[in-house]
Amino acid sequence: MSKRRIKKGDTVIVIAGEDAGKTGKVLLVVPEKNRLLVEGLNLVKKALRKSESSPQGGIVEQEAPIHISNVMLYDPEAKRGVRVSREREGGRSVRKSKASSHVFDQ
Repeated sequence: MSKRRIKKGDTVIVIAGEDAGKTGKVLLVVPEKNRLLVEGLNLVKKALRKSESSPQGGIVEQEAPIHISNVMLYDPEAKRGVRVSREREGGRSVRKSKASSHVFDQ
């Protein structure tokens, strides 16, 4: 199994779909389904049943999973989505931007 290019906590930019061009922080990665949850993106409306935790019930907006192929790692130096390579630095493997050589694993 190959190493994942995107991890929880990374900032990504959406390159396809309704939210194309928007950036957000990765909340959850589901490697079995090649999907991830991005904060504030791919919002869907969900009906909530009345319960003790939500006595009013109603409709709420929440993030839905987005396919990993529709996002790229966002490089703050290049100010765009970039491809990454894995390199050994100081005895450990790091992700490095191919556009600006920015190191993502600190």
